[in-house]
Order: sequence, then structure tokens, then C-alpha cells
Amino acid sequence: MNYKEMGGIKGGRNAPSHHEHNAKGSDKNPFGKAETKAELLARMKVAADKLKATK
Repeated sequence: MNYKEMGGIKGGRNAPSHHEHNAKGSDKNPFGKAETKAELLARMKVAADKLKATK
């Protein structure tokens, strides 16, 4: 095997191979939107009730 003719290693591209569905700055997760504690608790209660209803 002639390693001289193979060329150098390819450097990283430093970019993800796909986009996340809830990436920062997207419609689902916009920049500057901070959820208040009351909103978080309300969302958690709804999720807990939904989980209890399925069991």
C-alpha cells in the first residue's frame, strides 16, 4: 500500500449531520423565550394527568 499517494486526512467539518427538531432559534424553541416557573409547572401537571389517564 502506498501511503504517499493516499493524501492527507480529511479535517472535521464541525457541523452536525442533521438538524434537531427543537433546535435553538427554530419555531418550537425561539431565542429569548424563557419559560416561567408557573408555565413549567402547568405543563408538567398536564403531562402527569395525561400519564395517569393512560394507566
